[in-house]
Parts: sequence; structure tokens; C-alpha cells
Amino acid sequence: MKHHPPSGAVTRARRLRREMTDAERKLWRMLKESFDDWHFRKQVPLRHFIADFASHRARLVIEVDGGQHDASIDLPRTRVIEDEGYRVIRFWNNEVLGNPDGVWAMIEAALHDRHPTPSPSPSRGGGQPERNPHPGEGL
Repeated sequence: MKHHPPSGAVTRARRLRREMTDAERKLWRMLKESFDDWHFRKQVPLRHFIADFASHRARLVIEVDGGQHDASIDLPRTRVIEDEGYRVIRFWNNEVLGNPDGVWAMIEAALHDRHPTPSPSPSRGGGQPERNPHPGEGL
């Protein structure tokens, strides 16, 4: 059953699209240049949240997290999005800006693995999550 976004969500999403962070702009460029076949969209209303990036075709949501995110917000948000049938992967802003090859590899692996283990949320570990040195394993 399709759920329509709450009132004001589309207006808010449009504003967020215009006011993307540097990390979001860099990831958006990567998604359009490297993963255009997956038809990613930016600032996508899903239920009562706005996902940073989503591919309905891949059923994948990508979140870019800065210091404002915490477990009390991210975990319930992730569960709601997963309940809609999406997988959620998260990256820190500095990860997108400083390690684009690693981010690219994680997205590539997630797109080709239909049942990845979710990556650790930046809000769960207190610091930057450790990444598997073998992309594609343990997403």
C-alpha cells in the first residue's frame, strides 16, 4: 500500500534539495555519474521521514550523517524505512568527503547484494564506524 507523505513534506524536501551539504552534493554527483541506472533520487519523502537518497528500483536508502544525528532518532527512523522494504546504509559526512572510493565500493556492494547486513549507524558507535577492509562483505 502506497503511503503519501505528510503535509509539508514535499515542500521541506524541495528546500533540502536546494540546501544540500557539501557531502550530500558530492554523494549526489557520485550517484548520478556511477549509479545512474539505479535511478537514485535526493531528499525523498518516505512515510514521515525524508531520506537523503533513495533508489526505489534497488530498494536502497543512503543517509549521509553529520554531528546532529543520534541513536534516539536514527534507529527508529531506520526501522520505519526498513519496514517499507528498503535497506538503509549510512555514511558520515567526513567519510563521503575524505574516502569517496570506499563509499563508492560500499554502495556498489549494496546494490549487488540483495540482502546485506546493515552497516553500522554513525550514531551507534559514538565515533566513525569501522569499515570492513573487504568491500562487499559484512555490509
